Amino acid sequence: MLAGSASAFTRTATAFETVANIYAPYYRQADATYVLKLPLKEHDAVIAGMPTLDAVAAFDYYIKNFNKGRPFILAGHSQGSNVLINLLAGYLKDNPEVYKRMIAAYVIGYPVTAQYIADNPHVIFAEGPDDTGVIISYNTQAPDVVPGVNPVLSGLIGLVINPITWTRTETTAAKDDPAALGSLMPNGSRVFVAVPQYADAKVDIANGVLVCTTADENGLYELTQHAMPRGVYHSFDHPFYYFNLRENAQNRANRYLGK
Repeated sequence: MLAGSASAFTRTATAFETVANIYAPYYRQADATYVLKLPLKEHDAVIAGMPTLDAVAAFDYYIKNFNKGRPFILAGHSQGSNVLINLLAGYLKDNPEVYKRMIAAYVIGYPVTAQYIADNPHVIFAEGPDDTGVIISYNTQAPDVVPGVNPVLSGLIGLVINPITWTRTETTAAKDDPAALGSLMPNGSRVFVAVPQYADAKVDIANGVLVCTTADENGLYELTQHAMPRGVYHSFDHPFYYFNLRENAQNRANRYLGK
């Protein structure tokens, strides 16, 4: 976990470093290769254990010792987002005065379902670029990924928002759309650098995913050493739309502070 944390931090958390101070605690994670193969109920039970308990304890410590009553953004990826949905459903439900200070929760890389929203009416899924106190979520894959192949989804159909247009319709946002601000991608030395006009984006409502047609499917499969099935762009959920995420976080913060 420690060995890979710096790379994970670079391609995810740094998107928010121009918007806010970053608090990124370590927590005890479940083995992803093991937990993703479990039936959903067993998977949820494992994540609700040490991973969620550690993260909730870390967040509570942050609120009591560092936050000082300020607004905040939640951001996670993959298992971290799985933990975040537990934090939202538990700690923030039990502490509404804290939840009122949440600008937004970027719960990326794990599905947020309509059932989850129904079961937790205090949380709201984003509808556009400007709403605050909302959840933002998507899982990125190529158009040729067969339904059921993406292990990240755990068989769930998530709600999705387009991170270029910040809409939930199925209209494609082209990679050269004026609203597409560029990606943060590894170069030949595997150093992450800004790359303009790399990733397009289209919401697939039926399958609950975000589809990217312009990425180098084979190259990224080799780069990630086959950690995911071909065309599952899990490691690039943030990097593909890195600068759009940054701009959107700033926009939502401005909107919140304007209120």
